[in-house]
Amino acid sequence: MSSAPTHPPVTHEQRATARRAVVASSIGNALEWFDIIVYSSLAVVISALFFESDSIGQVTGTLLTFGTFALSYLIRPLGALVLGSYADRHGRRPALTITIALMMLGTLIMLLAPTAAVIGPAAALLILLARLIQGFSAGGEFGTATAFLIENAPDKRAFYGSWQVATQGLAILLASGFGFALHTLLSHDALYSWGWRIPYLFGLLIGPVGLYIRLRMDETPDFRALQDERARAASSPSEGTGTTTTPRPSLGRGPLAQTIVHSAGRWLTAAGVVGLASMSVYTILFMPTYSIQNLDLPSWAAYLGGVVAGAVTLVGSPFVGHLADRVGPGRVMIVASAVGIVVVYPLFLWLVAAPTVATLTVVQAVLGVIMALYFGPMPALLTDMFPTQIRTTGMSVAYNLGVTVFGGFAPLVLAWLVSSTGSLTSPSIYYAAVAALSLVCLLIARKRFAVR
Repeated sequence: MSSAPTHPPVTHEQRATARRAVVASSIGNALEWFDIIVYSSLAVVISALFFESDSIGQVTGTLLTFGTFALSYLIRPLGALVLGSYADRHGRRPALTITIALMMLGTLIMLLAPTAAVIGPAAALLILLARLIQGFSAGGEFGTATAFLIENAPDKRAFYGSWQVATQGLAILLASGFGFALHTLLSHDALYSWGWRIPYLFGLLIGPVGLYIRLRMDETPDFRALQDERARAASSPSEGTGTTTTPRPSLGRGPLAQTIVHSAGRWLTAAGVVGLASMSVYTILFMPTYSIQNLDLPSWAAYLGGVVAGAVTLVGSPFVGHLADRVGPGRVMIVASAVGIVVVYPLFLWLVAAPTVATLTVVQAVLGVIMALYFGPMPALLTDMFPTQIRTTGMSVAYNLGVTVFGGFAPLVLAWLVSSTGSLTSPSIYYAAVAALSLVCLLIARKRFAVR
């Protein structure tokens, strides 16, 4: 793992399979993240419709909205364990069809949910149910889709893996674009009565396309090879000797036990690595609520910045993947984390001192660049940290632990920091702390697990 692997000449069929894998993973991954990001982007609207009442003000309603967002992340590790283990036992493709089907179910509930004005407090419970279903689904998506992408890659593994991040950029772009359009083209009454449901309708219409494409994909070469190895291990009794060859422990134990018990150092380190990637995404997603409630900027302003940040991530991530294939994912990520630590406080200080739409857009664009530089190579690095037989389980557990701790609770923590300290630059301190932790974990991963 310390040096780039040497590959035989790549055939046209292998390259075509890799491209199909990108499409199959990208559509589902974009949909998963689109639904998640739309919820965060429309937090102010959802708070007013489902969580606020005469006895609950705007701040408390917003905290409850982000609290529901955070609670949905508590179930993500469970989804990672169940769906990741399923993918390591039965294949990447069937697990991917389950994740997208569950996400479509959660989207349908969000689309049809009656508001608190219609059914009272039960409306908030419906939102929680939808978010829990989507959280469980998302728990298995990243690890499975990343393994599916990279195991189908004949070469340039960091480049192919970077499309996981590029499609998250696409999701940010689309979700922010919907937020911008809804807040600029619709009246307040139209937005709050029916307009906020439009993104969920869009997501529900795209879902079946992703499901169809995933159903038509073949299993990955790496997993097929693992199945053959398991079959040989299961049929290895020596004939005529009365003895039995003991299967290798790595094949005899289940992927869940191997990951949790015997690879704890790997997934704990990887979870720390995920911290900055997740923090970058959710800081960008927090900006609409932050700018509306604290900077007195128009409601559409942060959505414009989100469009820019999403476009930067969408376009930039594959280029960063190319670079990571040449110099190593770890090296690129170390530079990105160091840059994040240094620039985030000055960015917020500038934004608070000059709270304009242009300043906010530049700040979000810079955060998008850091996200692309750090997040883009991360799928390849995480893939190299885990062997094939526990790859999906290991990546799913590590990724979702990192996302839950550093991302799922980020909007809630950031809103609480601003509310409790009164400092509008406090989100940058939390961001820098997470970036520093990720930098330490990166250094550990390179030294202990020999990733590039």
